[in-house]
Amino acid sequence: MEDIELDDPKAGEVKIKLTAAGLCHSDEHLRTGDMVLDPEIAELMGWNQFPCVGGHEGAGEVVEVGPGVTTLQEGDHIVLSFIPSCGRCPSCAMGRQHLCDYGSVLLGGRQISDNTSRHHSAKGEDLGTMCLTGTFSPYTVVNEASCIKIDPWIPLDKAALLGCGVTTGWGSAVNAANVQAGETVVVIGLGGIGINAVQGAALAGARHVIAVDPIDWKRERAVSTFGATHAAASVEEAQAMLAEMTWGANADKVILTTGIATGDLIQPMMGMVTKGGRGVVTAVAPIVQEDVKLNLFDLAMQRKELVGCIFGNSNPRRDITRLLRLYEDGKLKLDELITRTYTLDEVNQGYQDMLDGKNLRGLIKY
Repeated sequence: MEDIELDDPKAGEVKIKLTAAGLCHSDEHLRTGDMVLDPEIAELMGWNQFPCVGGHEGAGEVVEVGPGVTTLQEGDHIVLSFIPSCGRCPSCAMGRQHLCDYGSVLLGGRQISDNTSRHHSAKGEDLGTMCLTGTFSPYTVVNEASCIKIDPWIPLDKAALLGCGVTTGWGSAVNAANVQAGETVVVIGLGGIGINAVQGAALAGARHVIAVDPIDWKRERAVSTFGATHAAASVEEAQAMLAEMTWGANADKVILTTGIATGDLIQPMMGMVTKGGRGVVTAVAPIVQEDVKLNLFDLAMQRKELVGCIFGNSNPRRDITRLLRLYEDGKLKLDELITRTYTLDEVNQGYQDMLDGKNLRGLIKY
């Protein structure tokens, strides 16, 4: 733990006092090197990813606004979206805010406005921020494009989870997979993303939702609380269950939400997809991962679709507030997601608990 210096917000930026920060697996990907840029690319862009203030799920209150900020004022409650959205680039204009052009600087960790840092070490060294947010600090400075204003009565510790995990998982089912009423869905991996993919599929009206995970209590929770109809401890067990359940027709949609995506998982996933069905890869692979095992003849002859997914292919300015309304109506489970809360100095224990399969979602509370 270190004290840092935080500059005042510049044009288009705001300072946030955070209430809570979620412990998402993507920060572990950064720590292990899965999301570390090629040094030549980083140098070309003028970036130095490390040292870095981690954390990209968070919610809090605006305490200072910089010049030119038009969408926020002091006292507003916000959720930080790990995908910023400008609202003006071609992707945003097409309703695909998750592909906003600002995403090109996401891993650089510098401010969108001028590619410089607002966070500094006690020695004066510039610090990066995970996904331009840096929520593993009680205060942060971000661009207003990363802020989603929410109603003041929403509990900020629950709202923090919408910055990544809930929206990504729910959108994996509802947007990327396009689950329809009556369909059969398989979700592989029941971490913070997968359990919300289960929620999303159930809310979309799926007839069968098979939740796959080797950890007993996660499978039980998926069925008892989050809408799964069946659970399996392995892909092989799910395949057998699926064959009997659908008379060999397989699943309409299969969603991969394991902690790490590896090439050997793709063929078993697509083997459970029905003719004309869809497989969705939401799990993050190491940035240099290129080898994939996949039967291309099966892909072509049965017109199966294999699609990618980031942030649940969601529009943060629409979907975060929409999901919070579902929470208010009792249809979306947020309280039940938080397995344990931590103080900031317990962050390493929180990530060890995640790796040990003890949490659906750990949460730092300030």
